[in-house]
Amino acid sequence: MATTTRTRPPDQPDTRSASTPLAFITLLVLAVLLQNPLRGALSAPVMQSWTTVFVAVVIQALPFLVLGVLLSAAIAVFVPASFFARALPGRPALAVPVAGAAGAVLPGCECASVPVAGALVRRGVTPAAALAFLLSAPAINPIVLTATAVAFPGNPEMVLARLVASLLVACAMGWLWLRLGRTDWLRPPARSSYDGQGRGAAFWGSVRHDVLHAGGFLVVGAMAAATLKAVAPESWLRGLAANPFAAVLALGVLAVLLSICSEADAFVAASLTHFSLTARLTFLVVGPMVDLKLFAMQAGTFGRAFALRFAPATFVMAVLVSTATGAVLL
Repeated sequence: MATTTRTRPPDQPDTRSASTPLAFITLLVLAVLLQNPLRGALSAPVMQSWTTVFVAVVIQALPFLVLGVLLSAAIAVFVPASFFARALPGRPALAVPVAGAAGAVLPGCECASVPVAGALVRRGVTPAAALAFLLSAPAINPIVLTATAVAFPGNPEMVLARLVASLLVACAMGWLWLRLGRTDWLRPPARSSYDGQGRGAAFWGSVRHDVLHAGGFLVVGAMAAATLKAVAPESWLRGLAANPFAAVLALGVLAVLLSICSEADAFVAASLTHFSLTARLTFLVVGPMVDLKLFAMQAGTFGRAFALRFAPATFVMAVLVSTATGAVLL
């Protein structure tokens, strides 16, 4: 049976190609006509605060997200799968602390650890060890610990407390997942196939895929953090600081809402002088492990079922461990 192809007559314009510039021109006209109301809305203090927080979160996180994507692509393309079998102990229970301690070598924040952990899972590393690395890398790497020492010059014990508490939480969550985690809760990170391509093409194809994928969730998380920061009252901190238990919980929740990059959170914690050192330690331990942008990125990488279970459990574990560590070391 012969098939016929419907073609557009030569004198008939292509409405699909014409609709794009028409929509753009319409948008520009509307922006010009509504420039005064838009200028007034954007100049409001709430919008200025929202814009400042959003831009700050994205600018702080984006370089480390790119770093994590590059490491992820390098792991996926250049590192053979057998390397991880040799580098980590065969027993998953022993692989968890080794992977947690290995987080100290990644000079990045939580935005970098998510794509790297995803690459580790794709390469066959036990999820418990990959998750321990995901939690420890943004909290105990040399840059973060150095920033903590600079931010707390009169309290050098804060560096040790952050290192110990963060590593304990990472290992505890890895072992907890090993004990209670289910395979159907964690969606294997998807990756486009680059079979038949050279290593260079596969590397840059992987980079483009992860930048678009993880970057979108970073923007969503940054928007949520900016919205909460702009509308949340500031006076509630003063009342909560007077109660030691409420102060710890308050700064833990604040770390989640602010979603500050782990490279900069020590300076924010140091400025909260009306809170105890233990409460500020909780802020430093919770932030790199559980925040809004990290939750969005984990949901996008490993699935919503995973994030809805892993993030709350991590928050509880981080609060308990940081409180106990602060009581001993601070």
